Amino acid sequence: MSLARFVSIVEYDGTRYHGFQLQAGFPTVQAELEQAVEKLCGESSRVVSASRTDAGVHARGQVVSFWAKPAMSTMTLTMGLNHYLPRDIAVKATYTMSDDFNVRRDALSREYRYGILNSETRSPFSELFALFMPKKLDVEVMQEACQLLKGEHDFGSFATSVDNEDGMTRHVYEANIVKKREYLLFDVVASSFVRHQVRNTMGLLIRLGLSKIRIGEFRDIMEAKRPGLAGPTAPAKGLCLERVNYGEPLVYPDESSPERVQSPVGVPW
Repeated sequence: MSLARFVSIVEYDGTRYHGFQLQAGFPTVQAELEQAVEKLCGESSRVVSASRTDAGVHARGQVVSFWAKPAMSTMTLTMGLNHYLPRDIAVKATYTMSDDFNVRRDALSREYRYGILNSETRSPFSELFALFMPKKLDVEVMQEACQLLKGEHDFGSFATSVDNEDGMTRHVYEANIVKKREYLLFDVVASSFVRHQVRNTMGLLIRLGLSKIRIGEFRDIMEAKRPGLAGPTAPAKGLCLERVNYGEPLVYPDESSPERVQSPVGVPW
């Protein structure tokens, strides 16, 4: 029997995983998903992701594809995979897609969010999912720097190393800092990202918000295009892959909600 391509929207708490991608001897999200597919379908399938999140990074809108028997309904796949998955990974919805659909190559943009608890006291509810920053950050100057990030630029200074054969040029469609109660949220949307780009950008924004550098220095670092110049790299736990966008949009489970009131991992923003 021929197999059909299915696509699922997946969310996970990345705390105990060494990233999405398979790594021998380490727990990964991809390994858990592939084991669940094999247990449910009785045969193995490679699970491919739209974005290879790093160790400790979370997701509420990761998109993955895999092959399974076409007789299985999308609801059966969703519920069945969740039965076999650990509690920190959940399939939110599954769709049948054409055989030539590629979750990575066909993605138009990725949306990430970085959360900071900017408060004098820590919170156990955000311990695993937001960076605790007790010193007050200057949101206004951080927002000014976000405007510099928009557009097409060489983001070499925000890369950890020169290990990307596609070069360092990326198009950032949106970059904003918003404040919700005690939380500062950095939202960024781009065609794709160089390695550690979002976390290194957050590290530089924090330095700016703490008045350790000025806006002119932020611009100079950005224009230098030298790997490792931005940062320090912000901890992985504050970063979450929110959504992956396609020309023919997938319907996200919370699409009808006018406002996102809570993250998938329990942080009350």
